[in-house]
Amino acid sequence: MLRIGLTGGIGSGKSTVAGLLAARGARIIDADRIAREVVEPGTPGLAAVVAEFGPDVLTAEGALDRPALAAVVFADPEARRRLDGIVHPLVRQRALELIAEAPAEAVVVQDVPLLVETGQAASYDLVLVVEADLGTRIERLVLRGLAEQDARARIAAQATDEQRRAVAHVVLDNSGTPEELAEQVDRFWTERVARDG
Repeated sequence: MLRIGLTGGIGSGKSTVAGLLAARGARIIDADRIAREVVEPGTPGLAAVVAEFGPDVLTAEGALDRPALAAVVFADPEARRRLDGIVHPLVRQRALELIAEAPAEAVVVQDVPLLVETGQAASYDLVLVVEADLGTRIERLVLRGLAEQDARARIAAQATDEQRRAVAHVVLDNSGTPEELAEQVDRFWTERVARDG
C-alpha cells in the first residue's frame, strides 16, 4: 500500500487534485468529509461539541450550525484548539478504519487540509502539496461565497506555503490552467506512484 498525504491551503485546489488522482485509481480518504460525518446528529462527536460550546451551535433541527460554530472558533484560537481536540481524534480514527479496509496494493490518498498544522507529515510515504498564488486562492474563495476578509482570515489561520513545502515530497502549482494541473498530476503519478507501485 502506498499512502499519500495530500494537502494545501484553502482554495489551492486539493479537491481537484484528489479527483484527478481518483480517476487514476487512487482511493481517496477526505478528512473534511469525515469531519462532517463525525459531528452528524446522534453522534458522540456532536454531543461532545455541544457539551463544550453549548446549544447555540445547533440548528433548530438539532444539526451542527457550522456558521455559528465558525463564528466562535475563528475569532478565538483557544476555542479552535478545543474544537480540534474533539474532532481531530475522531477523524483520525475513522481514517484508520477506512485505510484498514483498502486492499494491500491500493494507492491511498488522504486529503488532509491541516496535515502540517497537526504534525502528520511523517505518517505518509509521500506528501503531495498543492499550491496556488494568494490572489487566485482569494478569488476562488470569494466565488464560493466567502467575503474577501473571511477568505484572508481563513488563509492566515492555516500553515504557510513555506511550512507546507518543508514537508513536501512533491509540490504542484495550481495557479495556471486545469490542463497544466492535470499534466503535473500525470507526471507525479508516472514518476512517483506507478514507479513505486
